[in-house]
Amino acid sequence: MKVDEIAPEALKLPLQERLQLAISLWESIEDPYRLAADRSDEEAIALALARDAEIESGKVKAISHSDLMQRLRGDD
Repeated sequence: MKVDEIAPEALKLPLQERLQLAISLWESIEDPYRLAADRSDEEAIALALARDAEIESGKVKAISHSDLMQRLRGDD
């Protein structure tokens, strides 16, 4: 199903059910700003292994620290 199919149906739900749906959807989104300190050791290791696999497979390209800092400053 696509959003344009689901949304009109979801909007027909009573307020309480729309609220429950909204909360459920919101909680399913991982916070991209979650601090590494908030992760358990197991989560951190799993994330590191997943990132390494993405680099090894060519799915993503690694950049140097200096390139990252230049991009963050908008120097590129």
